[in-house]
Amino acid sequence: MKQVQRFRPHSQSTTFLQVVLAGAVAVALAITGCTKKRFDEKDTTLNVALPVNLKGLDPSNANDQYSATVIGQIYEGLLQYNYLKRPFVLEPKLADGMPEISKDGLTYTFKIKKGIKFQDNAAFKDGKGREITAQDFIYAWKRLADPRNTSEGFWIFDGKIKGLNEWATAVKAEKANYDTPVEGLTAPDANTLVIKLTGVYHQLSYVLTMPFSAVVAREAVEKYGKEFLNNPVGTGPFMLVKESDWVRNSKITLKRNPNFRSDLYPSEGAPGDAEKGLLADAGKPLPFADAIVFSEIVESQPRWQNGLKGNFDWFDIPKDNYESAVKNKTEIAPELGAKSMALDITPALDVTYIGFNMLDPVLGKNKALRQAMSMAYDSKTYISKFLNGRGIPSQGPIPPGIDGNEEGYVNPYAQFDVEKAKALLAKAGFPEGKGLPELTYEGFSDTNARQNAEFFAQMMAAIGIKVKINSNTWPQFQEKIKAQKAQIFGIAWGADYPDAQNFYQLYYSKNKSPGPNDTSYNSPEFDKIYEESLKLPPGEARTKLYVKLRDIVAEDAPWIFNAHRLGYRIRQGWVNNFKWTEVGYDYPKYMRVDSKLRAELGAKF
Repeated sequence: MKQVQRFRPHSQSTTFLQVVLAGAVAVALAITGCTKKRFDEKDTTLNVALPVNLKGLDPSNANDQYSATVIGQIYEGLLQYNYLKRPFVLEPKLADGMPEISKDGLTYTFKIKKGIKFQDNAAFKDGKGREITAQDFIYAWKRLADPRNTSEGFWIFDGKIKGLNEWATAVKAEKANYDTPVEGLTAPDANTLVIKLTGVYHQLSYVLTMPFSAVVAREAVEKYGKEFLNNPVGTGPFMLVKESDWVRNSKITLKRNPNFRSDLYPSEGAPGDAEKGLLADAGKPLPFADAIVFSEIVESQPRWQNGLKGNFDWFDIPKDNYESAVKNKTEIAPELGAKSMALDITPALDVTYIGFNMLDPVLGKNKALRQAMSMAYDSKTYISKFLNGRGIPSQGPIPPGIDGNEEGYVNPYAQFDVEKAKALLAKAGFPEGKGLPELTYEGFSDTNARQNAEFFAQMMAAIGIKVKINSNTWPQFQEKIKAQKAQIFGIAWGADYPDAQNFYQLYYSKNKSPGPNDTSYNSPEFDKIYEESLKLPPGEARTKLYVKLRDIVAEDAPWIFNAHRLGYRIRQGWVNNFKWTEVGYDYPKYMRVDSKLRAELGAKF
């Protein structure tokens, strides 16, 4: 699910730059115009920047990091990760305890917490949210399976739950509906949910933390129909109160859910958390903020400038500002530190890559061509030039810190070697690029992305391959990929959960677009080993299969492996309980703004 923008930066025409700068000024004025209110001593609002425009707020299509971040404030599932503990630890969310699992691992029984209500909404009688039941989860998961919804999240349950795929087939044939029972999803009573699996699924508890699996009210879907994606109704700590709180392509304001369940800040954390002040609010009710404002700003420089002005509570450091913001790779610049800003550095559980459409008649059928392009790409220069060295070259899909990443492994086709690339290109039937049609690279419309796209084109030109660049908005980019219309594209995948399976499912043929397998890669050998790995618990046997999967995709080269990144961001001094997480999306509920300190420090901006 966690697709993220991989590329950012580049030079544009003067006209484009003028438009960008004008837009940046307009955005800055729009945000800073309410500075007096935002720096009010009683205002606890969290202010967050999004680098894309939101597609919608339907949890069944929360397939990218940015949509999922907003959706994760409104909707909730059965389980969550402990906010502070590392390694990551699962704990109940809407479930009343962890599941009871049968000895054969095929039946999971969850108890649902009593008294939890959906947010107030016109979809309910008298506008008052009703109590959730186990049937609401069954309905929500049927929506994932319903082929008419073309959900991008069905991969988490596809082939896993008894009778669910058969139900979906019957629905498509108009022989079943949402009242038709599914063998593997039953509710013996209002607060008990029983899941029966087709086979052992060791990742089930992980996927039950994702927005895809969140509880959904049938009344809301039926009331709003196609507009349900713009009218979210969940159980989470924040909610969209009125339509005017969402200004499309600008910002969305979510306000505290007055009927939010009892939820407390954790009382235990990782070693060192207490010393960092991360347990000062232990046991206090959540959320701390009265509202969250997500501002959609595509260009990196306006986001950066607004962050420096105090308009965002935390924000990333663009490549062009790294040298001025970071000293000695680990210290914040004195002038920023003087404003009580702090530097946060967290390894990202991600991989950036360039994908090939394996259904393309040129690229999909010519392995030597893909291998040649992989060896023609200089990841080390990319990391140095565009990431300020904040990353390491990836040799496969699995990032360090996750089982399956083998230290010291060298992918033979992930090594920059122009001469070998030219030899492979000739082997592919296109010596010096002769006879090869111009290829098309799909990227993003922001300045940084353009710069990265042109770097890729230059790398390919060095061996005789011509590349045309198309720029897209984030929704346009997503649409092209899901429709299998992108020939080559640059993107990243961040872990939904700390298991290599979350990355290898990106190559599984049954997950092809519009599922998470964006390249539509299809290898019977890969699929067989992948399915074998699903049956195994964590351990040496499964790790060996993960290594085999890595070697298969390295040889077939459906991706050009690029980098595992290191995340650098700045946190304002008035934000408490800030601990960056690479999995889960509900972290804002734990963060607390010291509004008095913000009002005091605001004078420095």
